[in-house]
Amino acid sequence: MNKIYKYGLGLLMVFTIGSTAKAQLNPLAAQYYTNQYLINPAMAGANQGLRFNAAYRKLWSNVPGSPLTQNVTADYGFNKVGLGLNVYNESAGLQRQTRVVGTYAYHLKMNNDDNQLHFGVSIGFMSQRLENSDINGNPNDPGVGQYNDRKTYLDGDFGAAYTTKKLTVQASIPNLKSVLKKDVIKLADVSTFYAAASYRVNLSEGENGFDLEPKVAYRGVQGYDNIWDAGAQLEIANKQVFLTALYHSTENATFGLGMDFRKKYLISGNYTTQTSALSKYTNGSFELNLRLNLGK
Repeated sequence: MNKIYKYGLGLLMVFTIGSTAKAQLNPLAAQYYTNQYLINPAMAGANQGLRFNAAYRKLWSNVPGSPLTQNVTADYGFNKVGLGLNVYNESAGLQRQTRVVGTYAYHLKMNNDDNQLHFGVSIGFMSQRLENSDINGNPNDPGVGQYNDRKTYLDGDFGAAYTTKKLTVQASIPNLKSVLKKDVIKLADVSTFYAAASYRVNLSEGENGFDLEPKVAYRGVQGYDNIWDAGAQLEIANKQVFLTALYHSTENATFGLGMDFRKKYLISGNYTTQTSALSKYTNGSFELNLRLNLGK
């Protein structure tokens, strides 16, 4: 009986780890356009003033313990300095993961004020554990105790970017801890690098004008082939309504619709279809994003 229990617990932990790893293949869609600070600390405070962002994502599945992601960021830009706070929480199966980092960014204006170099670094902590109350069995199992006895550890990110009025080129190394020091216990695959380039095209002027911003991104996830993303965001109605579409090399896509009322109050929804490997077993995920911009 004890062997059966341990075998079942092992399978449950594998499912938990696998669920989180799949979640890493589909990062929060907000990182591509509405909140680039999520993936690159160099973008913290890139716009003058204070901004608050919140994201909520849930896998559309009736399976208990399906991945749930919550994120809150605040960033403030003044003169050449940007400060930020990024709080990330994710649950998948038995696993709970919390990450909190603070960010310092420096924005260097070039000969033209629209041309800038951005550098940023984040540092904070990561906590990962199994939720004993969700275990259908003996929560005092030594394996669970050893798992949860791991200490909270330091983590951070580094990023750089070059922006003009139309062009944005950026690169970042998130989760520095996983790059600089290998963990004995491999909990879940994490992002290893991110690079992206986008170019804003002004299609027409005026209140009924259109802006289109194509984007290509290339990112790494530990233990998987590198992933590329390609798509665009179309802004209409004086740049207050936007539509987003992205295709990912994991053979899935993201579609979004949102409104940025008066460039101050933003609300958007994104639907990401499931990766090809899991499309037969579960639906995609829905993401809700909110933003309050107190900047200029």
